[in-house]
Amino acid sequence: MERWIEFIGNHPFLFGLLAVLLIAFFAIETKRSGKKVPPSEVGLLVNNHNARIIDIRPAAKFATGHITGSQNIPFAELKNHLTTLQAIEVPVIIVCDMGIQAGAAVQLINRPNVMRLEGGIANYQAAGLPLVGAKK
Repeated sequence: MERWIEFIGNHPFLFGLLAVLLIAFFAIETKRSGKKVPPSEVGLLVNNHNARIIDIRPAAKFATGHITGSQNIPFAELKNHLTTLQAIEVPVIIVCDMGIQAGAAVQLINRPNVMRLEGGIANYQAAGLPLVGAKK
């Protein structure tokens, strides 16, 4: 640990540059993958703003359990539905398994009202929120 402190003291420019690059990287990555919606806010967006939920998981996974009212458009078919999705004026929440693929979908749709479910369906379930059609 002492050597790290010594290194930082001897090379403040390099350390400052590293810090700036790390901040820039995370800022760009966050912007690229779109706004995140925590699982606790999904119901509020649906009830108060008529948000649409688009589940981009494969149909087989969607059938094992999904958020109430969500529509299944598998990621592989998303390009065929771009004009329809881009025309939606209300908030759109993109859902996938863990939130990573949803970031790519948000980037593909490229509209300010489109956001992704933070942590995906896994985080939604971890928050104790129910799924429809889930096998017990």
